[in-house]
Amino acid sequence: MAQHQFQTEVSRLLHLIIHSLYSNREIFLRELVSNASDALDKLKYLTVADDAYKSISLDPRIDLSFNKDAQDQGSATLTVADNGIGMNEQDLIESLGTIARSGTRSFLEKLSADAKKDSNLIGQFGVGFYSAFMVADKIEVISRKAGEEQAWKWTSDGQEGYEIEAAARDSQGTTVLLHLTGEGAEYANRWSIEDIVKRYSNHVAFPIYLTYDEQESPASAGDGDKGKEKGGKTETIRINAGTALWRRSKAELKEEDYHEFYKQLGHDSEEPLFYVHTKAEGSLEYATLFFIPKKAPFDMYHMDYKPGVKLYVKRVFITDDDKELMPTWLRFVRGVIDSEDLPLNVSREILQQNKVLINIKNASVKKLLAEFKALSENPAEDARQKWQAFITEFNRPLKEGLYQDWGSREALQELVRFKSTAVEGAGGGGTSFADGGWTSFAGYVSRMQAGQKHIYYITGGDEKTLRASPLLEAYRAKDMEVLIMDDEIDDIVIPSVGRYSARDGDTAKDYELKAVNRAGADEELGEKKDQAAEKEAKPVLGKLKKALGERVKDVKLSRRLHDSPSCIVADENDPSMQMAQMFKAMGQTGPEIKPILEVNGEHPIVAGLKDVDDEARIADVAGVLLDQALLVEGLKLQDPADFVKRLNRLLSPSSRMAV
Repeated sequence: MAQHQFQTEVSRLLHLIIHSLYSNREIFLRELVSNASDALDKLKYLTVADDAYKSISLDPRIDLSFNKDAQDQGSATLTVADNGIGMNEQDLIESLGTIARSGTRSFLEKLSADAKKDSNLIGQFGVGFYSAFMVADKIEVISRKAGEEQAWKWTSDGQEGYEIEAAARDSQGTTVLLHLTGEGAEYANRWSIEDIVKRYSNHVAFPIYLTYDEQESPASAGDGDKGKEKGGKTETIRINAGTALWRRSKAELKEEDYHEFYKQLGHDSEEPLFYVHTKAEGSLEYATLFFIPKKAPFDMYHMDYKPGVKLYVKRVFITDDDKELMPTWLRFVRGVIDSEDLPLNVSREILQQNKVLINIKNASVKKLLAEFKALSENPAEDARQKWQAFITEFNRPLKEGLYQDWGSREALQELVRFKSTAVEGAGGGGTSFADGGWTSFAGYVSRMQAGQKHIYYITGGDEKTLRASPLLEAYRAKDMEVLIMDDEIDDIVIPSVGRYSARDGDTAKDYELKAVNRAGADEELGEKKDQAAEKEAKPVLGKLKKALGERVKDVKLSRRLHDSPSCIVADENDPSMQMAQMFKAMGQTGPEIKPILEVNGEHPIVAGLKDVDDEARIADVAGVLLDQALLVEGLKLQDPADFVKRLNRLLSPSSRMAV
């Protein structure tokens, strides 16, 4: 018998499960049944696609049983068994002693931080097996991998570690034996098990059987005898429907059917935000059922995110980890694709180039986009709430689609939303959201000033900072709306889009997207260059440029500043300062990006330099003007200590210049 220690993350997880979790404990059975179903899916596929497994005779099933009076074990027991793919010794170590997924740390942090420890989180983070320790103080797992003769037994009390030893099992598959705690003993009951399975796992594609000692029906039993054992006769009954829900007619399904299927499929305790069920017949025959979660998946921004769509061929499970089934920007979608036209032995390499799957994928993307658009335009109150919840959770992935998916760009341009300097932002269909100030490109265009040719936006990392930017002063004065783009990907996505085409019936008009923190974006402000002012400011601009030297690309007189003394903009051909800092934080090196400093010639600080010849004083003022312009845009200073020294010198009583 080999002794093993749990991985550190597993130990922390088990401690939280055993000592802190308490809500909705019954989901442990959903998780164990789901694991058994996955094991059957994998073996069923291998018996079709892999010659090494074709000789296995498979009658897939999941068996549940319980023993209320297991006195020799010291507690009641509950057993979940399947005849799926099974595990060998190494599989048991990797699957039950280690959590390799990067989301585990996020899960633990979230679980530890919550005031109310919620077991509903478990399934969402792919650690469902461990939920069994909410109801059991000891678990035994006996498993035999398909194609191997040796079985193995894994045993743990959920404390420091586990034991693995050789065991015996008649055929491939896995048996999970739970030694229930006093509170967990309530699940060693026919009616509890049936109720949980019908609510959470009724649509599992394989039959689920329950073996029990015959009881008197609760409907016919006396009030004091309901659920009590009435004899020694043993019964085995099937307790799930086991039909492929996505293949059933929408007319015969209720909303509750979809919701319960989603909870089992997505390991989620909440109902989906909405769902899209499609059956296609013709040149291609397939069925799809897609769900949009209420909350973004925890690993949505992880490189190794787990895909949410399963592929079936003629109801035979093929894969659930192929990221080619959906575009990356739709990775939050959960659901099923079931094709009648793909071969059962299709490989992952073939999938990536298969025309049938490509056509199904493209049609599915169009269908989802159409559903998103319909929701955005629906004026009903419940639809407005769903749309706001959707855009709050998934606006960023939609923006990624603008960059990644040229074929969907036009549709996505109508869906993405932004914050705005407008008093009220507009949602789809011109309806204002109660908060947040979201607006669409179409909403912006509808509010443009007469003769305005461009859509203006400002990028950066913080909405509050962007709204306070001096770059917006002239636009506010002209009552021109500016989109607030505070997502770090906006600096990459929006320049790649370039233009928005506003449609009016069959006609379309293009509007260029212009960043106000770019040189040249002020041309439409109506402020003509004042030749006299330019000439008068030229000596001051020269002094500042000389003092700043290589720190700036140029120093110019600004047409966009009203109250502030200075601001920074990027050359039209350079990446923004925010983007440059983002690339640097990612470890990507490149040429140093220098900002253009624009100054307000009428501001006392700038105007006061006209008669100053003290180069040290000019250097201090120039440095402060540049650094404060960087700070107000939320950027880091190269030398904060130098900024403080310059500011202190300018503020000293001996200073001959008021700042």
